[in-house]
Amino acid sequence: MQSLTDLKDNISFDDFKAEVLNDYKIAVQSRECSLLGRREVLTGKAKFGIFGDGKEVPQLAMAKAFKKGDWRSGYYRDQTFMMAIGELTVEQFFAGLYANTNLELEPMSAGRQMGGHFVTHSIDENGNWKDLTKQYNSSADISPTAGQMPRLLGLAQASKVFKELKDINAKRLSVNGNEVAWGTIGNASTSEGLFFETINAAGVLQVPMVTSIWDDEYGISVHAKYQTTKENISEILKGFQRDKTHKGFEILRVKGWDYANLIETYQEASIIAREEHVPVLIHVTELTQPQGHSTSGSHERYKSGERLQWESANDCNKKMREWIIESGIATNETLTDIERTIKREVKQSKTKAWNTFLAPIKKEQKEIIDLLEKLAKTNTNGVFISKLKDTLAAINEPTRKDILSNARKAIRYTIGETSEESTKLKKWINKNIKEQQPEFSSHLFCETDRSALNVSEVKPIFDDASELVDGRIIIRDNFDTIFNKYPETLIFGEDTGNIGDVNQGLEGLQAKYGELRVADTGIREATIIGQGIGMALRGLRPIAEIQYLDYVLYALHVISDDLATLHYRTKGRQKAPLIIRTRGHRLEGIWHSGSQMGGLLNLIRGVLVLVPRNMTKAAGFYNTLLEGDDPALVVECLNGYRLKERRPNNMGNFKTPIGVVETLKEGTDITLVSYGSTLRLVEQAVKELLSVGIDAEVIDIQSLIPFDIHHDIVKSIAKTNRVMVIDEDVPGGASAYILDKILNTQNAFQYLDGSPKTLSAKPHRPAYGNDGDYFSKPSVEDIFEAVYEVMHELSPSNFPKLR
Repeated sequence: MQSLTDLKDNISFDDFKAEVLNDYKIAVQSRECSLLGRREVLTGKAKFGIFGDGKEVPQLAMAKAFKKGDWRSGYYRDQTFMMAIGELTVEQFFAGLYANTNLELEPMSAGRQMGGHFVTHSIDENGNWKDLTKQYNSSADISPTAGQMPRLLGLAQASKVFKELKDINAKRLSVNGNEVAWGTIGNASTSEGLFFETINAAGVLQVPMVTSIWDDEYGISVHAKYQTTKENISEILKGFQRDKTHKGFEILRVKGWDYANLIETYQEASIIAREEHVPVLIHVTELTQPQGHSTSGSHERYKSGERLQWESANDCNKKMREWIIESGIATNETLTDIERTIKREVKQSKTKAWNTFLAPIKKEQKEIIDLLEKLAKTNTNGVFISKLKDTLAAINEPTRKDILSNARKAIRYTIGETSEESTKLKKWINKNIKEQQPEFSSHLFCETDRSALNVSEVKPIFDDASELVDGRIIIRDNFDTIFNKYPETLIFGEDTGNIGDVNQGLEGLQAKYGELRVADTGIREATIIGQGIGMALRGLRPIAEIQYLDYVLYALHVISDDLATLHYRTKGRQKAPLIIRTRGHRLEGIWHSGSQMGGLLNLIRGVLVLVPRNMTKAAGFYNTLLEGDDPALVVECLNGYRLKERRPNNMGNFKTPIGVVETLKEGTDITLVSYGSTLRLVEQAVKELLSVGIDAEVIDIQSLIPFDIHHDIVKSIAKTNRVMVIDEDVPGGASAYILDKILNTQNAFQYLDGSPKTLSAKPHRPAYGNDGDYFSKPSVEDIFEAVYEVMHELSPSNFPKLR
């Protein structure tokens, strides 16, 4: 253990004593929050609890090394750290436990995440950046274990970008890249692939990242011997240790109860990462879980008596207390007084948080009880309404669900009535739902003026001199304009840099803009997305390239659980407008021509999904997205890079509108709806259909999320009275999503003279080769015959059966 003299380091003993005692107060406060928090769950006031007890002392040390401008990407047990940096009060802790939807009272997520998930606000209510250099920053936590690691990589890489690229306007975002990204993770979660992928990528990139592993030897009920080779993560990572000839990590080890040594270790890690831009791993061992993993069970079920006895003796707060007394900093009596005071204060804050949470709900309860009482007196079903009123009145601590559920059941007894009392109840219900629903459903996408949907269309400009070029040239020249126009924009991915991507859409741009802005990465899709999320969180405009649509599945967890939910789970107080660039649809074989659209559409709500039919449309989407604040996935047509298109004169300035469909051909007999590469087949089939007297209207969806915001498809169906969705995804995939939007959102059923139709691929991945494509996905002949069959059913005499 470090000596008292070492720890004091040029401050007076009185100041040092005050600092140590303040740290101890925070540790005791955090522990008491955990203990009372568990009781609140067991009494039913809170739904679930997962707390940071047993990890308090190392988090105090981390907080001392954490500077304003730094970033945290953490584990859901970091409450002590957040309290130590002044970003979490006791009342806020309990407000989160109770799921208070008031963002001022529960700034971590406004009740959208369970307690233990922390965040700081990076943007104001208008979406403008706060001064991130003058505040402590925490990216929004997620529950999936190790899911915080990919984003941590990007948060650290942003410092490297800010340090090396001087053209970026980094005001309010960075001070010369001097910021460290601090990650925390439990020892068991280091078994996850995302952890290893991130560690490897950080070692390659050499970014200022400090990762703390809180090691209490268990993963829920499973001991480390079943989790980690040699039962020791830092031991098996020794190969990452840097030396005189190889770059790598600095790996430090420290006991989790050793207050003095912890402070020394974290200060050392901060200096290495901040000054040398070298990643550091701190393995914090001999930690405990005084209450077990969570409120869902007791650790007495899976820990031996000897282990429980050891944990009691080596509890970090207890060991810190012993050290304070041994060092002469305070007496047992002084610490006992501190503990009693803090317990009383925490209990008072808990009670205040609960009463504050409950007060508006009790007010609504009273309002409904009064309305039901009056309604019961005038209604023939008054006895049933009175029963509902009595049921609600008997609930001492109601939820809004209790109130609305009883009110909505009561309204059923007034069907056909127009009494004053029933009208008041209906108005109250409608008003309450209108006010409360946004508290749970807002901010899935950007709601400020910087929404990508607010960016107006600018059409590409052509003249007689506009030359026909390969589609890849349009993408390349547009990116060239983007990188020149936006210094904060950068792109990275597998084969993205030196060769200019596998389809030459970035040809020559690395040589022009440098290896940091147009960069190659390893084969590691999850952390490519993580790089993008972290850099976007810090104000850069990254474009993360995933080589093929099929490979998005490697990163789906990160996109779905982190990126897609970020704006929502912070109620609009953090943003990461990452653009994911990929290419897909038809090529050759199972692993390069799949269509995962159905899964993506359902799993990444919160991310725009754009499916341009050619490279001009794709380039226009990139230009639009860079003027907005929404994250997006852009799927370029894999077979379109060598197809000829006219080169626009206004490169970098034309913009494809988001959420707007385009009618490619007008017709009168049927509306055909499709997107991407399949559209070329649809257009060919439509030409052939004209030869047999069928005039089809063709609509390019362009944007799957959001979908046809002006409802132009239903306007077409109102004219043709028939619709077919043509898609290369599996049956029930994207076509089901599209049809649901057309029928249920746009209410197109009223205009249909026959059943709506879908034509999709077969229910398997496409087989290899031209024949594999032909027999796996819709062909021109398939489309022709499917449309013809619709017209045959309508008029067999005019359209005799084909075969």
